Amino acid sequence: MPIQWYPGHMAKAKREFQEKLKLVDVVLELVDARIPQSSRNPDLDSIIGDKPRVVILMKADLADPAQTEKWAAYFESQGVPTVSIDAQEGRDVQKVQQAAKKALTEQMKKRAEKSMKPRAIRAVIVGIPNVGKSTLINRMARKKVAQTGNKPGVTKAQQWIKYGKELELLDTPGILWPKFEDQEVGKRLALTGAIRDRLLYMDDIALYGMELLRKYYPGALAKRYRLDESEEELELLELLMRISEKRGFRDDYDRAAEMLVFELRRGQLGRVTLDRIEDVEEADDYDTTQ
Repeated sequence: MPIQWYPGHMAKAKREFQEKLKLVDVVLELVDARIPQSSRNPDLDSIIGDKPRVVILMKADLADPAQTEKWAAYFESQGVPTVSIDAQEGRDVQKVQQAAKKALTEQMKKRAEKSMKPRAIRAVIVGIPNVGKSTLINRMARKKVAQTGNKPGVTKAQQWIKYGKELELLDTPGILWPKFEDQEVGKRLALTGAIRDRLLYMDDIALYGMELLRKYYPGALAKRYRLDESEEELELLELLMRISEKRGFRDDYDRAAEMLVFELRRGQLGRVTLDRIEDVEEADDYDTTQ
């Protein structure tokens, strides 16, 4: 079953976002540090045009720190100021303002040359559902001004929030795009919680997650579920059934699948990054030879 989710409110949010762009100086693009490439909306480039941008790697506390560092360096190499954030703990939130200033260096210089009075930077926050937009805003506002939830589709409307005297933020609902051309992207979004679970076959998502863990983090499943060497080598479906038995679910395969997906999302299987910078660098190298 192909994965897709683009309810009507997202189309409306996209239109409103386009209308508000003329009011802001910079776009803060939030991506999931576990899937920095898959969580980027491919429509965004054409929507924002030449508007300055900052990439914010959210949920960095759940991602592989070595990969996060490499992804940040990659985006910086593309000329985009980048910061990684653990918004749950509020670490490094002040770096967002610093990155926004960096993205607007030329514009601020021109204003100064014209002796224009300094004013607060106006920024719009955009990203996929459940990437942590409202959590970040609440941290920056130092109070709960945006509703949060560990599921997509919580933010329903746009609102302005002040961050000190130098930054004004416009929150927007999460926006996906109408069609996932690459179903691998859809699966990664589903695995990390950007798509409503009721639209998914959780067993398929669990098996996909197990496949990625085996590829990139061998031993993670064995450590979490106390598997011996022979069990770890089982075919994925058999392995999921074995995990179900070990957790006391007997033959409740669906319960085991749901448990595994939720534990992966919460970081209980370790800090993982499922979009690998090596794959992007290889693709870039390939393109330059064409």
